[in-house]
Amino acid sequence: MRVSAEVHAKAALTLTTQAAERAYRAQPGEMGQLQTRLTVAAKGHVNWLPQETILFQGCALSRQLQVDLAEDASALLVEPLVFGRQAMGEEVTQGQFIDRVLLRRSGQELYRDSLRFDGNMQAQLDRPHVAAGARALATLIYVAPDASGQLPRLRSMLPLRAGASLIGADLLVLRLLAADGHELRCSLVPILNHLTQDTLPRCWMI
Repeated sequence: MRVSAEVHAKAALTLTTQAAERAYRAQPGEMGQLQTRLTVAAKGHVNWLPQETILFQGCALSRQLQVDLAEDASALLVEPLVFGRQAMGEEVTQGQFIDRVLLRRSGQELYRDSLRFDGNMQAQLDRPHVAAGARALATLIYVAPDASGQLPRLRSMLPLRAGASLIGADLLVLRLLAADGHELRCSLVPILNHLTQDTLPRCWMI
């Protein structure tokens, strides 16, 4: 599946999903492919706010998010991820998930990140330097002139298992771990509400 969107000069666009995305058990030897490309022209802004992707036992998914910004464009990007639904007693002891994010400004690479789980995802998540037992995580990227000014406020809103850093003059990256999808959302929704100036899509509130 391929998704693409273009934001024209001085325009703003918010993209989300109606519900959580689900990666179910794959057929042997097959892997789902999801590619998303966003292009933002001068003084444009994009909010990429999909709800959680839930990984199920036996899943196999490779996805890529590529964002191309003009020199003075801005963006808010988030990718929440849940490894099985804890309330349903689901475990993900076998699966494959590859996630890649590439952010460019005026054709120059600004940010690149890659995440890969293969095999027993729960055992990998239990490792102290991976997720220390967390079953949900989110990555948030904020590119805007006020990124440095937002850092103190965002850090004050974070739970213990989270961190935010300014890795460029106007580039802020936040990572958040949680026990499950509910806990993740409880931490993430106020942050997104703040950064979208209380215009978070209504589907996030259900």
